[in-house]
Amino acid sequence: MKPRLLFAHLPTPVEAMPRLAASLKGPKLLVKRDDQTGLAFGGNKTRKLEYLMAEARDAGAETLISAGAVQSNHCRQTAAAAARFGMGCILVLFGEPPDPPDANHLLHYLLGAEIVYTQRDEIESTIDAVFEKAQSDGRKPYLIPYGGSNPTGAMGYVNAMLELAEQKAEPDWIVFPSSSGGTQAGMLVGARLSGYSGKILGISVDEPAEALTNRVAELATQTAAFIDKDWGFEPRDILVNDDYLGGGYAVMGEPEIEAIRLFAQMEALLLDPVYTGRAAAGLIDLIRQGFFDPTETVLFWHTGGGPALFASKYQGRLI
Repeated sequence: MKPRLLFAHLPTPVEAMPRLAASLKGPKLLVKRDDQTGLAFGGNKTRKLEYLMAEARDAGAETLISAGAVQSNHCRQTAAAAARFGMGCILVLFGEPPDPPDANHLLHYLLGAEIVYTQRDEIESTIDAVFEKAQSDGRKPYLIPYGGSNPTGAMGYVNAMLELAEQKAEPDWIVFPSSSGGTQAGMLVGARLSGYSGKILGISVDEPAEALTNRVAELATQTAAFIDKDWGFEPRDILVNDDYLGGGYAVMGEPEIEAIRLFAQMEALLLDPVYTGRAAAGLIDLIRQGFFDPTETVLFWHTGGGPALFASKYQGRLI
């Protein structure tokens, strides 16, 4: 396996969700608690950062640079990793910054990140400019891609599938939010390594299925090659459901509100409005449609994001 810094709280637990399953009259439900990975409120990016930080260290980096939305979970965990290992951190963020800062955005500042604001369609050019300036200033930058989704980052979820195999949960389905593709790509490679024979279903939070399956297939193939496996993945191999895009990225609708309330009130599990809330809404609807066989076991992989619940734009609609 590739170099890795060990700072995530692993293995994360697998827990049953009996009350939620009973209320939905569906299959057996489990949850994998990657909201408990431990780095500044945790989340799935912490697993990726164990490998990305090792690569940054080996490259002699002194400053991390990454990008995301103003309330980005990935950026929050990246800033935390930088603080943990004494590095600088520059975050390129799109979206309207809250005044005063709240939720993840507050944590970006609290963790010591420098913030550069831009427009979503100017992310790439802004990152390039920020990276070049940091390099010319002698800050030894290391660029972490959007969502930590490259072969190095995807290794976090290759390892996560090996971890799940050791826990002997053996679900028939794994359901989770999919966006930048690294989590799903890593799961697919890890599934082959571990012998997992169930189905891995990503609920898209922001993109049409065709675009996401293409990205995941390409990244999974690259990740396999990264560990010297000659495994090709095709878009037809990737399961993505894009029926729950709602009003678009970070637009919370009634399905997300219901899912967040149900998980909280049935299992005391806190979801976020953007990623896990949308994926859970999809899971709930699929159960109600009879998509899963009642004899099957479905595992919801909780990728974190809880701090976004405290963004002022969401609070009034959740109570």
